[in-house]
Amino acid sequence: MRFGIKTRPEHTTWAQMRDVWVAADDIELFESAWNWDHFYPLTGDPAGPNYEGWSMLAAMASVTRRIRLGCQVSGMIYRHPAVLANMAATIDVISEGRLELGVGAGWNQQECDAYGIELPPLRQRFDLFDEGVQVIIELLSKEVANFDGKYFKLTEARCEPKPVQRPHPPIVIGGRGPRRTLRAVALWAQHWNAIVQSPADWKALKETLLVRCDEVGRNPADIVCSVNVAIDPETGIGPAVEKVAEYKEAGVDMIVVIPPLRAKPGILEPLAEALTPLA
Repeated sequence: MRFGIKTRPEHTTWAQMRDVWVAADDIELFESAWNWDHFYPLTGDPAGPNYEGWSMLAAMASVTRRIRLGCQVSGMIYRHPAVLANMAATIDVISEGRLELGVGAGWNQQECDAYGIELPPLRQRFDLFDEGVQVIIELLSKEVANFDGKYFKLTEARCEPKPVQRPHPPIVIGGRGPRRTLRAVALWAQHWNAIVQSPADWKALKETLLVRCDEVGRNPADIVCSVNVAIDPETGIGPAVEKVAEYKEAGVDMIVVIPPLRAKPGILEPLAEALTPLA
């Protein structure tokens, strides 16, 4: 089993998050570090601070040397996919090939209402998402990209410099929708971050992913499957590690552990020690 960490960029400071990522970079067990793509906090006071995810990745890339970096996951509704592709290519260059390119359809009504961003109905949102993923892949992998969709069009479009990782950084799709999300995973993703409530929930969704892969002729072994496990500040590391063991037994490839909000870097060494027998 493989491990990453995720720090929530809400109700915290840049220095606190930076120090945790720098500490994780020195612990070999943790192969990746993640934030999220929101503009408002998701817990507590919505008027509190919440750092923008992609600019943070660029900064984290410059203060780390080994750990892979990703946004879990970027809402396609927030940025034109051609803009996101250029951002991703730049961060992959800055990080010397350590970017994980996380994308999802988007869902946060509060943020969209506040910023005047259209949040389309669900079917349209996934149609837009499917096109957006293809636009990103075209721009990152081809010298000149052309695309003629309903929502996005590329005409002899370029994205330079190209990312270090070829043909493009791994595409990470987050979500749980059995029809649209898992079909998109089967078509384009190298990594699926599943939103689940339990190992049984995950196993049921994984069976659906196998069906979607069969439908499009994809080898499911080519897709890393991950779930998130949060550490409850009241109960500590122990129960979280027990839950990780349950997901390992269920067949999950990778666990992204979420430390408590504003956790100090010192939490990572005992966490790594507790997780090592499961690696």
